[in-house]
Amino acid sequence: MDTVQPIKSPHVAVVGSGYWGKNLVRNFYRLGALKLICDKNEIVLASFEKEYPGVETCLAINDVLSREDIQGIVIATPAESHFTLVTEALLAGKHVYVEKPMALRQSEGEELISVADKTHRVLMVGHLLQYHPVFRKLKGLAASGELGRINYIYSHRLNLGKIRREENILWSFAPHDISMILSLAGEEPESVLATGGNYLHQKIADVTSTHLEFPSGIQAHIFVSWLHPFKEQKLVVVGDRKMAVFDDTQPWQDKLLLYPHRIKWQNNVPVPAKADPERLEILEAEPLRMECEHFLYCIANGEQPLTDGHESLRVLKVLNASQRSLDQLGEKVYLSGEGQRTGRQSSITYVPSPVGEHPSPESSAPYYVHPTAVIDENVTINKDTKIWHFSHVLSGSTIGEHCNIGQNVVIGPDVTIGKQC
Repeated sequence: MDTVQPIKSPHVAVVGSGYWGKNLVRNFYRLGALKLICDKNEIVLASFEKEYPGVETCLAINDVLSREDIQGIVIATPAESHFTLVTEALLAGKHVYVEKPMALRQSEGEELISVADKTHRVLMVGHLLQYHPVFRKLKGLAASGELGRINYIYSHRLNLGKIRREENILWSFAPHDISMILSLAGEEPESVLATGGNYLHQKIADVTSTHLEFPSGIQAHIFVSWLHPFKEQKLVVVGDRKMAVFDDTQPWQDKLLLYPHRIKWQNNVPVPAKADPERLEILEAEPLRMECEHFLYCIANGEQPLTDGHESLRVLKVLNASQRSLDQLGEKVYLSGEGQRTGRQSSITYVPSPVGEHPSPESSAPYYVHPTAVIDENVTINKDTKIWHFSHVLSGSTIGEHCNIGQNVVIGPDVTIGKQC
């Protein structure tokens, strides 16, 4: 990223104050940086005004972008809105922190990086666990050679809920694990293979298993589910010297354990030599606060974030390849470049499984319909229009150019919608 102009004591606005946004509001308020909260729900805004004295509220994003006393914008809205909102914020001269994923498509991620570079603004993505003190320690151990050569990594992120309808479990849970695994491996995977199960909705995966293979020989496995009897957040790194377990459900002193297990060879037979786990002293801190502090620090000092657009783009590539494999019922997908070596090559752009004949986001069709949306017969959709999750367009309806139809919208029958609605 090009040089960013430092801004001392920056003020921020949080856009979107729902399930996760309220946590961002709390942290930026405690850090003394929160100036404005933007949300479409007036009742929610009224409650925030009582809880956070002195913080202003508004309903429209333009009221945020026009404020000269706000240097940073924190975006915690549904994923399909990220590309548009981040673009508008950067072009308005604001530094941006956006929750994961940065965008839904690789081309959009690349464009956001370009806009951030051209406007000399910070673009930071909320890959929270990169700021967890325990993971930071684990990453340092791996980088220093304490674990030896890494053989394989696996990560489980399981719980009963939070069940979403705007995205599947892969996009909801796995970005954190992909981010950590790419960081530990220090390289991008050659290939991914993903399988899953849809139990609550025929088009939305509730559980997925993703396998990554890296050029160095490292293999990684990610298992995520929101239909699990208990909560598990565990990352295991197996090296040839030591094995590390990061279990975020444990008390702080037990979150990171090192197992100096060794394999000894006796008469050409491998024999495990087990050892007691080692505990490490790690200063306790809330990861989200650390992440928020980092955003403010980058604005104040003109520095590039740890989880910048480039880091997020690497994660987005793996997500898109995983989604493609999932849509193709577990077919291995080779990432660009490595596909030539293996004799196969596949795009790493999100191509969702079709509902009827709906075009995918990167198809040559002039419009996009999300896989969970329903389009009846005798419907006309014009170019550059997007129809998102669980919407239903009834027979006889016409939708004009450049429209963005949000979630759970019913249109028709026999309705005409003009341009840019």
